[in-house]
Amino acid sequence: MTWDDGIPYVDRLADGIYAYVQPDGGWMVNNCGVVVDGAGAAVLVDTTSTQRRNEAVLAEVARVSTGAPKAVVNTHHHPDHTYGNGFLPASTVVIGHERCRDEVLLAGLEATRVITTPDYGDLTLRPPELTFSDRMTLHLEGFPVELQHVGRAHTSNDVLVWLPEQRVLFTGDLAFAGGQPFVLEGSVSGFRTAVAHMRALAPEVLAPGHGPVCRGDEVGALLDRLDAYLAYVTEVAQAALAEGLTPLEAATKHRDNPFSGWAETERFVGNLHRACSELSGNPLDTRITVPSVWPDMVAFHGGPIACHA
Repeated sequence: MTWDDGIPYVDRLADGIYAYVQPDGGWMVNNCGVVVDGAGAAVLVDTTSTQRRNEAVLAEVARVSTGAPKAVVNTHHHPDHTYGNGFLPASTVVIGHERCRDEVLLAGLEATRVITTPDYGDLTLRPPELTFSDRMTLHLEGFPVELQHVGRAHTSNDVLVWLPEQRVLFTGDLAFAGGQPFVLEGSVSGFRTAVAHMRALAPEVLAPGHGPVCRGDEVGALLDRLDAYLAYVTEVAQAALAEGLTPLEAATKHRDNPFSGWAETERFVGNLHRACSELSGNPLDTRITVPSVWPDMVAFHGGPIACHA
């Protein structure tokens, strides 16, 4: 299978390292990772949004590993990456940043009331049970897996999953391939810092949170595009504040832009809400919620926003 087939598929990234890739990569349709150590045990990178999708992920994990997954690392708190935690065996340890646990508990199942079309199944909220503040290393049988918090970027609790020996990087939503990144709950400037951090790691393979896997020169090209997009959002926000425009008015004025061909263009409005807040001098941890901005995003989109989960 390939991305263009539109069917979830497993992409082998290195010996024992896999990405479970889900087209179309839109709302609630994310990618997961599978890391199998020398003893055949699996560590997952994220779960996904619905019972059906998580059952499909676990079926693929069972094909390449033995026994129940020993752990899952949540790259951040968003529901498409964490709702599946509750479908894992009790023996699987859920790992995440300390703020990831807080945000999962705070948000609850709110996303099911904002994005209502999917059949989520029998969801049970399960936040990380093992948390850390900055760095953690999982010493698997044969090689290490480094978990790195990169500060406020996509959210307050983004974690990179880095395999230094294999030069493979799982980014969570610090990288979107083909779709607009979402910065509403994070920081535009912090996201650019995270992009620089990912570039400094020099990964040979990058598995994004949404979109197809990137290899070789594709990795640097993706990071360059993401940084250029964030710089553009900042530029538009600066102009909006100078002209007294709201984020929705600014997005509408700049609807035709170099990134308008990317998927999920409605995120442009949410990103401008965050950028304008930052540039106005508000604290970086000023809370702007998805439900509060969703009506602006729907208005910019021109109608209900599709979700194919």
